[in-house]
Amino acid sequence: MKAMVPRTPPEGRRRDSVYMTLMVFLIGVIITSGLLTAAAYALLLVVGLLVNPYARLLTIPMLMVFFITTLAASMGRSKLKPINDLVQAMHNVSQGDFSVRVDDEGVTGDMGRLVSSFNDMASELGGLELFRKDFINNFSHEFKTPIVSIRGFAKQLERDDLTDAQRREYLGIIVSESDRLANMSGNVLLLSKLENQTIVTDQTTYRLDEQLRKCILLLEKQWSQKDLELDLELDELPFYGNEEMLQHVWVNLLGNAIKFSPAGGTLRVTLHREGGDAVAAVRDAGPGMDEATRRRIFEKFYQGDTAHASEGNGLGLSLVKRIVDLCQGAVEVDSAPGMGSTFTVRLPMQAGG
Repeated sequence: MKAMVPRTPPEGRRRDSVYMTLMVFLIGVIITSGLLTAAAYALLLVVGLLVNPYARLLTIPMLMVFFITTLAASMGRSKLKPINDLVQAMHNVSQGDFSVRVDDEGVTGDMGRLVSSFNDMASELGGLELFRKDFINNFSHEFKTPIVSIRGFAKQLERDDLTDAQRREYLGIIVSESDRLANMSGNVLLLSKLENQTIVTDQTTYRLDEQLRKCILLLEKQWSQKDLELDLELDELPFYGNEEMLQHVWVNLLGNAIKFSPAGGTLRVTLHREGGDAVAAVRDAGPGMDEATRRRIFEKFYQGDTAHASEGNGLGLSLVKRIVDLCQGAVEVDSAPGMGSTFTVRLPMQAGG
């Protein structure tokens, strides 16, 4: 049996390479300075400027220091410039400046890869910072809107000249906005929990087709109010997974489809098995989306159709995406303006499925 030789990780090899570059640079400076010192000392002897023995003893170290300092200063500007730039850029990043980049022109080898990796890291950190700021702004706005609405209509209820119809209308708005706020709070907490979760627990074997039927019945009031026709094609499919988590996926996708479907339209839901995957699709006959909206549809608080903004909070599809990712699946959307939207979820069949 061959002995296993531990391999140095890429980061260690790059660090060793940088140290080696510095060592070669220092050795080169010392050797070059020594040669120049010897040449200068010989020249001074020839011209007769080193008659005094004490002057001879002091001349060699003085010349050595002079040449080392001069060479290090002149060569260091070009050889060590990428390292100096990298150190300064890292300082800027530590101060919160993620726009800084290190010029990698002419920098090759491991140092070039190190500079390129730093630039990629700064770019990613900048994107995360922008996303964080957008999230905070959107979060504040989405919470403030229903609160202001509740406060405004509660103030109206203090008036003595309101009719019974007006009072019932204002109370209905307050209840609706309170429900919206409670739903948003629940979604934020759930999404925060899921984003800090890395594995799916509490998995059992159950009928995925039955779960979809239950979710459709759960939303019966919504699709009945719109007089939607249901077109169901659900194959019997045992599935091994977290039933509670996946219910959030189906309720959000079905709720969205109902919300955007026109009155009297058709809601199509299919489920079948493709190889080792369970594939579910929810299709509506709504207005559809353009390419820009389709690319951002899974972002937190993003709502492409502002006409329906009061009916949601832009977190449902973010929840869907996170849950499907945790299940090692994929969710896709096929949509075009005027052609409706189809959300397709593909989940790997686990042991027991």
